[in-house]
Amino acid sequence: MDRTLIEPTTRTLEVPGAVLTYDVRTGGTAGAPVLLLIGSPMGAAGFGTLARHFADRTVATYDPRGVERSRRTDGAATTTPEEHADDLHRLITALGGGPVDLFASSGGAINALALVARHPEQVRTLVAHEPPAAALLPDREAALAVARDIHETYRRDGLGPAMAEFLVLVTHKGPVPADHLRRPVPDPAVFGLPTQDDGSRDDPLVGQNIVTCTHFEPDVEALRAAPTRIVLAAGVESEGELAHRGACAVAERLGTEPVTFPGGHGGFLGGEYGQTGAPEAFAARLGEVLTARV
Repeated sequence: MDRTLIEPTTRTLEVPGAVLTYDVRTGGTAGAPVLLLIGSPMGAAGFGTLARHFADRTVATYDPRGVERSRRTDGAATTTPEEHADDLHRLITALGGGPVDLFASSGGAINALALVARHPEQVRTLVAHEPPAAALLPDREAALAVARDIHETYRRDGLGPAMAEFLVLVTHKGPVPADHLRRPVPDPAVFGLPTQDDGSRDDPLVGQNIVTCTHFEPDVEALRAAPTRIVLAAGVESEGELAHRGACAVAERLGTEPVTFPGGHGGFLGGEYGQTGAPEAFAARLGEVLTARV
């Protein structure tokens, strides 16, 4: 993989209820599918390192609605995976219609599964990295209750307490205990989070997406019937965590085995948002998976 730096071209796309901002790095061999890299609520800025490893491809990234440069115009307080999927459908259409190769991480993987169920013709290969599919887990009742409580904490107390509760949930190894919500409330200061409520209530993670994302149940029958090659990816360092377990649960429903990727939930990060995973090894693994079509 050539890591020559290709400067992105930034574009906007009007969709129902939002104006999306996306970036295109044009390069690669004629005829190769566009490689679309997405997250949620992570925006395009989180994929700078990963994109540079695929200078042999035309690479697109975007900010989901309500995230960073993509502004909402509908005034809604929450976003569903179905809405994100429709945004992705319109984005791929703007990119030429597809089929694209799609790497989707975290909530982006949930949204990508919703997209493929509805528009399978637009995606050649989907690599769904650690979707937090809590609704498919054996401990779903406890996990979904905590997700709802995180949102309620945010609405009541603000970002710091909600994010502290979120970090405890996503780093927990193993099933979510039934008594999780009866345990001591985590201190935001321990995580370096703000302890004062600034009054804002528009955070895309704990405000807009956490409940709808974790509660989403993929249309397994539609995914099985899709011509899209669907690969579930799970980080070697995140085994036992909710999103890793979500990847395994989706793979089980589809009758496949999850593919192990280097690092943890943010294995592709190369310093973005102050986090560094294993980007070199991660990109190499992604390249192998994308070219190993059967």
